[in-house]
Amino acid sequence: MSGKPVLHYFNVQGRMESIRWLLAAAGVEFEEKLIMCQEDLDKLKNDGLLMFQQVPMVEMDGMKMVQSRAILNYIATKYNLYGKDTKERLLIDMYTEGMTDLYELFFKVILAPPEEKDAAKSLIKDRAKNRFLPAFEKVLKSHGQGYLVGNKLSKADILLTELLYMVEEFDASLLANFTLLQALKTRVSNLPNVKKFLQPGSQRKPFPTQEMFEEMRKRFKF
Repeated sequence: MSGKPVLHYFNVQGRMESIRWLLAAAGVEFEEKLIMCQEDLDKLKNDGLLMFQQVPMVEMDGMKMVQSRAILNYIATKYNLYGKDTKERLLIDMYTEGMTDLYELFFKVILAPPEEKDAAKSLIKDRAKNRFLPAFEKVLKSHGQGYLVGNKLSKADILLTELLYMVEEFDASLLANFTLLQALKTRVSNLPNVKKFLQPGSQRKPFPTQEMFEEMRKRFKF
């Protein structure tokens, strides 16, 4: 093995994408063993590599790590992206948990039956515009600094940038009134490691379309 982290997941964003973003931002090269069929997933399970019989799973530092938040916290701690003390770590966790709440709404659109998709999309627009984006804009405005916590790049800034790209792809107008968030997105995107990750041909994955989800449902029988 090369010593690089090895990521085991499907060929979509899902719960591995934030891990990809964080590793890339930290300048850590990684390999991927994409799960392309049910047999690939069954082999990981049968070999006893998945503690809870589910992915994502990351092989790193001699460990087989599962549970995406635990993996993110480990990477953030190792590469100094998790604040300088317990107070800063609390703020980073608060902000990233809020991001997760909005992120999960995007998955609900994919999972929703056809008759409920419009309502699910409307909920995203409402929560993004009136709850989550104003909260993060307020944080940046309150201290006038370039990053969310401690005026230093952290896990929170990286994952928020990931989320802002998702929001922008969904409906770019949602970001129009949040100038500080736009500036943060630009600032993080221009960091050399992140800029490289955003280039075509990188290991960044597409958000699953309805067609991709239906194909995965057939392939993995869920």
